[in-house]
Amino acid sequence: MPETSAPSPSRPQISMALLNFAAEDQGDWRFLLDRARAADDAGISRLTVSDHVVYGEDLEAYSKPENGGVAGGRQPTGPDGLWLEPLTLLSVVCGVTKRVRLATNILLAALRRPVVLAKSASTLDVLSGGRLDLGVGVGWQREEYVAAGLDFEGRGRTLDHTLEVCQELWRSPRAAYSSAELEFDAIHMMPKPAQPGGVPIWVSGTINQRMIRRLATFGSGWIPWGESAKDLAESIPRMREGVAATGRDPSGIGVVANLAMKKDDAGQLDLARTMEAVPALVASGATDVRVSVPLTGGYQQSLDALSPVVEAFRSVTG
Repeated sequence: MPETSAPSPSRPQISMALLNFAAEDQGDWRFLLDRARAADDAGISRLTVSDHVVYGEDLEAYSKPENGGVAGGRQPTGPDGLWLEPLTLLSVVCGVTKRVRLATNILLAALRRPVVLAKSASTLDVLSGGRLDLGVGVGWQREEYVAAGLDFEGRGRTLDHTLEVCQELWRSPRAAYSSAELEFDAIHMMPKPAQPGGVPIWVSGTINQRMIRRLATFGSGWIPWGESAKDLAESIPRMREGVAATGRDPSGIGVVANLAMKKDDAGQLDLARTMEAVPALVASGATDVRVSVPLTGGYQQSLDALSPVVEAFRSVTG
């Protein structure tokens, strides 16, 4: 079984999304950098950004699990919503932060040429001091694959191919690769990522044989999706059983859990009630608990909002 990068830490982590999209033009997007600095200083473990390269007009497809969507799900923007490219944004965030990990949740990696993605990710990992995580998935939108000249039905294999090439280029001083899609030999790509074994890959998906195989082969972590995200006490043992059946020890695989944010009678965040769910999530096997804290204003307002959340999280996780 191939090696994987960066085993999950023993101490539970707290992460949050840096919303790199908006339904309407924000004009000046530099407020995202203020929020990233605040998250870094507040003690957030990981910042995540999402990905859409282009949009078609069939947004109802997102609510169809058979397409890779979520039953009842709804996209946060229309087809003309604004989405900042995630790796470009994280490259800028890298320069204004010091310790917070930088992650995609998720990157549609199959839309990128593998050799260029390997180079971009390696560069960002080096410049950030080894802080990059690539969360990847197949996506749900046919039009993005059509616009990229790729087969939507074959997107799972295209993603696997992309990850194969990336990890070969990250790990081998003199890289060689051969598949139905691509063949090369004696290829040198420097610098390698700062993290031993290459940039950690977090695989997103529901539990099925293809996802299990992808996770076992490439994954440092799992981002549960759809029905698999609803009951981690049930889905994490199934994931581990599936990975173990491939011959890999699943104990080092990190797992993302989404924490439901509770409000009090006045509509304000109720931290005590919110954090009551954390011990059970951690006991089920979650290693990265993701919070959704509404942020407004700049650095100081964001720091004031995030610091109590991190403090409360640490008080229940140690």
